[in-house]
Amino acid sequence: MVPERPEGIGDRRAEAVLPPPPRGTAPRRPPRAGVVGGGISGLAAACALAERGVEAVVLEREESTGGRLRGWNTRLADGSSATMGRGFHAFFRQYYTLRALLRRADPGLDSLVPLTDYPLVHRDGPRDRFSGLPPAPPWNAFALAATSPSFPLRDLARVNLPAALQLLDVDVPGVYERLDHLSARDLLEAVRFPPTARHLAFEVFSRSFFAAPERLSAAELAVMFHIYFLGSSEGLVFDVPRSPFPQALWQPLERYLSGLGAQVRTSVRVEAVRPGRERRFALGAEEFDGLVLACDTPGLRRLVAASPELGSEPWRNRVAALESAPPFLVSRHWLDRPVRAHRPAFLGTAGYPTLDNISVLERYEDESRAWARRTGGSVVELHAYALDEDCDPERESKRLWEQAVGVYPELAAAREVDSRHELRADCPLFPPGGHRERPGVETPDPFLVLAGDHVRTDLPVALMERAATSGMLAANALLSRWGLPGHTVWTVPRRGRSAPMRALARRARRAQPGQRPVERSR
Repeated sequence: MVPERPEGIGDRRAEAVLPPPPRGTAPRRPPRAGVVGGGISGLAAACALAERGVEAVVLEREESTGGRLRGWNTRLADGSSATMGRGFHAFFRQYYTLRALLRRADPGLDSLVPLTDYPLVHRDGPRDRFSGLPPAPPWNAFALAATSPSFPLRDLARVNLPAALQLLDVDVPGVYERLDHLSARDLLEAVRFPPTARHLAFEVFSRSFFAAPERLSAAELAVMFHIYFLGSSEGLVFDVPRSPFPQALWQPLERYLSGLGAQVRTSVRVEAVRPGRERRFALGAEEFDGLVLACDTPGLRRLVAASPELGSEPWRNRVAALESAPPFLVSRHWLDRPVRAHRPAFLGTAGYPTLDNISVLERYEDESRAWARRTGGSVVELHAYALDEDCDPERESKRLWEQAVGVYPELAAAREVDSRHELRADCPLFPPGGHRERPGVETPDPFLVLAGDHVRTDLPVALMERAATSGMLAANALLSRWGLPGHTVWTVPRRGRSAPMRALARRARRAQPGQRPVERSR
């Protein structure tokens, strides 16, 4: 029986993923589960476990929860207190599991505010907008192609239709068998979309994985386009927190967990996992019946390497082989004067050496708005993804500012009250050919599970939604072992919405016998 569609899911074709049936015997005492990592995936797992009576303990190495969406207090040069973080994040309407997690502490999602449009601009001039498009595919794609300056008719005639049809025949996990051997750049070159369209649409999507197109799997790009554009009728509208991440999201969720009897401990570094004496696992002096490793990619590699009794050798090798994406930089500037009033809250950019987007925080965040009103200034944030491994942070922040001035010329006259710069390299990489060996939620030990946006789920999810979904799936796996009921997870459709389009794509593939869908570029 299909469960009732919960609040907030507008797509009538959204799919329910039922939890596994209880496979174990209910324990005589409440199980105790350790959750290593207090990011989205760890908090999702902790909520799912605590709601079923499991004693959940979250152990987070940083001073606050939220993972890559955490925030911390900083004192500006003008004496103001501000919350710094690791950059802008978009909460799309098809992030069903993430939004369901946030609704636990904020049923109406009052902490989020919609951004109805986010322009994409190319350095050479073309500009696209996503407002006014019909939400349902394929009409959204047709409307974009018909109205966008990035899709001139003379260039559309050159499109490789059989290759382009692969984007309409996404099925998860089957698409990985067909496209994971290619890079996103291979696919883009094979499709032969107009160059401006490639930059403004596909490469903007690929770089949101913090990687250049040549280092990203074509299957991941196809799945991402399916999630946000061709597979979901939720449209491209997204929300953003109206307050800094800690106040809007994580502090309320921590209070919710506390009300369930769960514990959230910050500034706790887990060095290794050992067999316990009375329970299955030991983390230092504490013991647990089950573990959720919800670390980021570098943290998971380190923890497994330091825990020689954990898992099997093939599994440990798969964890060790996980790659991190190149460094990314977030630069936030507090300025003495405002940017022009028509500047959007968020602008995606393409064709620049390193600048990927610009945010004007006072357009949506209350703390920045209060500072801007008090000072007459603006709070501007710049992102640069996929930087060189050995890049110099100071040099890159200067380059980023110079590029931003080229987009918003009024920045040249602004005086910087203060700035903060965060260079990190802890996001997962999804390279061509990497899907088959990527560790999944379950491990060789039935009471040890993984969660995070680097974990294979075989569902059409990505980024924050993959993190939240993997956390729920990890909790479900443990709950089943303990004979307890799990939680239903909702996702966008697992295959392309149009049966005729899928049939057309399969026919195009069959027309090239013995060939994979598109050839790797030479």
